[in-house]
Amino acid sequence: MNRYLIPANSKKSLYIFGLFTPKELTLFASGVGTTLLFLMILPVEQLTFALIALLPALITGFLVMPIPNYHNMMTVIKSMFEFFTTRQRFVWKGWCYNSGEEEKK
Repeated sequence: MNRYLIPANSKKSLYIFGLFTPKELTLFASGVGTTLLFLMILPVEQLTFALIALLPALITGFLVMPIPNYHNMMTVIKSMFEFFTTRQRFVWKGWCYNSGEEEKK
């Protein structure tokens, strides 16, 4: 019979912790590192400086956040950007389309 059932999450084994690629973990680690650096440098007693210090970790965390039906938010943003910036070509294949061939009788 030789029928194989491939599980839906078979691609998870390629990711670190089953969620992240090395590029995404590097991006998140750099955001957290920048935040830690800002927390040491900036006077975080003021709310605006505290928010500025936390922004790199919050932004990179948002980008690598896993979401259903996509890999993460970075993938969604890339897909949206590509969809809106490239020329879309839709080929009509409706009931009256004959693929450029004449009917053979």
